[in-house]
Amino acid sequence: MLGLDKKDSTLLLIVVALTMLAPFILNPFPTESGLAQFNAGYPDLMQRFVIFGIFAIGFNILFGLTGYLSFGHAAFLGIGSYSAVWMFKLLSMNIIPAILLSVVIAGIFALVIGFVSLRRTGIYFSILTLAFAQMSFALAYSVLTPLTNGETGLQLTLNDPRILGISQTADGSIPVTNLFGLEMRGAFDLVVGPWSFTFSAGYYVCAVVMLLAFYMSIRIFRSPFGLMLRAIKSNQQRLNYTGLNPKPYTLAAFVISGMYAGLAGGLMAAMDPLAGAERMQWTASGEVVLMTILGGAGTLIGPVLGAGMIKYFENIFSKINDNVLHSWFSFMPDGLEDSVVFIIHPFVGKGWHLTLGIIFMLVVTFLPGGLVEGGQRIARLFRRKKTVEPKSAKTEPAE
Repeated sequence: MLGLDKKDSTLLLIVVALTMLAPFILNPFPTESGLAQFNAGYPDLMQRFVIFGIFAIGFNILFGLTGYLSFGHAAFLGIGSYSAVWMFKLLSMNIIPAILLSVVIAGIFALVIGFVSLRRTGIYFSILTLAFAQMSFALAYSVLTPLTNGETGLQLTLNDPRILGISQTADGSIPVTNLFGLEMRGAFDLVVGPWSFTFSAGYYVCAVVMLLAFYMSIRIFRSPFGLMLRAIKSNQQRLNYTGLNPKPYTLAAFVISGMYAGLAGGLMAAMDPLAGAERMQWTASGEVVLMTILGGAGTLIGPVLGAGMIKYFENIFSKINDNVLHSWFSFMPDGLEDSVVFIIHPFVGKGWHLTLGIIFMLVVTFLPGGLVEGGQRIARLFRRKKTVEPKSAKTEPAE
């Protein structure tokens, strides 16, 4: 199917099903239930799942295939966001031109940064990319204020000289982003008994883009180009001895990875037309590294799983405060209830980073292949067949 073998086609179909049915899968608990705290099926969070999934997929093409660890990919995420917002301000509120510009501009910056950074390998490459990202952050935050609006962030105004659209609507408000008239903030709710499911136009647009990005990553992984990148990761010195120059391949991987990051940044701006310098911070670059390693570097679906897990902790797990804990353990005697809440308190709410850090430590220690390796181990347990001892051959005495 689509040029993929049976295994990859099955994986793609699974990702399609999970993505399209996300409003149902992420809302397993009734709205009025105490466990509704764990529901994650609201549009803004679902959009973050798939957008950061795209970001992690692109980073995995560089890190997972070549082994080059970049700590500066957030620069391309921010560049993509700024490019998209400027396209909204100057041309049209249609998201297609904005996303295309985001990918192109991020690719150009990745070409320049990669050309310089790839002159070094290992930790020196990582430090160079980090330096470029921090320079980009400093430029966006202060030096290039006329282009980025500094610490306030670049956003739409009623005075934008939009060529192919109106600057303000009839009621005097700012137009919303759209896809040929389909508003990205449009949504409708489906109520089924005690459950409520929200279907957002913006989420499904991002989901389709993520599926296309995921399909492209599969083709890259299975292509001769992907095999060459794996050879670079395996032993670049031996590759040099064969007479092949790995630099064009690593630069191409860096540019493709940067374009994925620009695509993610453009989608972020398409869903919420605002671009700030904080998207270029080194912490954002570190976050995508955690996503990729947590899910499984070098695997196809791992970065998506890692992105979903981290964003779930950031947006859902972090909202579990003392009041929620007391409501959960209210059936206990007062003294015991307070003790249990006191023990759990450091690991939830504002302390969600501690829980995520412990999980990351356990995954790195016991599952070097990330969550994907954990899933494979569980699958092998279920697929394990009982070995049946062959019947011993009977020997008949010679007559």
